[in-house]
Amino acid sequence: MLKPIILTLFATFGISTMSLAQGDLAHEVGIIFGPVALQSDYGERHNLDTNLGNTGFGVGIVHFLNFSANNNRESFFTEHFKVRTELSFSKVNLQNFGEWVEKTPPTLAVLQLRAMKGSSTVINIGSQLEFSFMKIHDFENTTGAFSPYVSLGLAGSFYSTKVSSSLGQLGDPAVTYPKYLTPSDGRQFGFSNENGVALSILTGLGIHYKLSEMSDLMVEGRFQAFTSDWIDGINANKDIYTENKSNDWQFWFNVGYVYYLEF
Repeated sequence: MLKPIILTLFATFGISTMSLAQGDLAHEVGIIFGPVALQSDYGERHNLDTNLGNTGFGVGIVHFLNFSANNNRESFFTEHFKVRTELSFSKVNLQNFGEWVEKTPPTLAVLQLRAMKGSSTVINIGSQLEFSFMKIHDFENTTGAFSPYVSLGLAGSFYSTKVSSSLGQLGDPAVTYPKYLTPSDGRQFGFSNENGVALSILTGLGIHYKLSEMSDLMVEGRFQAFTSDWIDGINANKDIYTENKSNDWQFWFNVGYVYYLEF
């Protein structure tokens, strides 16, 4: 797992470093922030309370390589693509929602699920290729213009997760929901307080608004899929509990401000 992370980081910093030597590239920097919903093993799948309840906050700094601004040799690539490099941070507090924790009168299993809490902190470093539907030169020269875009890329994701129960020490059968007592994926149990790394795939859909000659506003919805199912700290054994089949993923809704640098 470390190899793709290292390759991603070298590619990220390599692109930025090479760009400094190219006179026909322009640079943009910005900040993004907004709510993050982590879709994990907490709660009931496709449940509104789960989707709304397991939501946190994310913030990031972004850098764009603009191939069009300082380049008069127009081509489809230079007029529609930018490379976006990003460092971002998110944190989500987690708990179980849905019918399995709402049963009355509550059984011991229901009480165990209700008492289970967690948190997930993720730091991402990566790059995306952003495609603008509007020609970049036309957008840059039109204050008040809107430019929709789609993006796709990879990130190295460094995660830190914590799991606990208000009933006592997890691992105790009287405290822990039964399926999380079974060893899973090399861990003693189906839960783990740990720090780790994973690769993640990023894809987004958004829009830039030309605020002024040297600045944009942006709004974006972004899907991030992880190659690990431990981002939330719980991962019941998939060979036994086949309903636990998907890795963790999260959805970001970002608002951002971008400023054009004159290099």
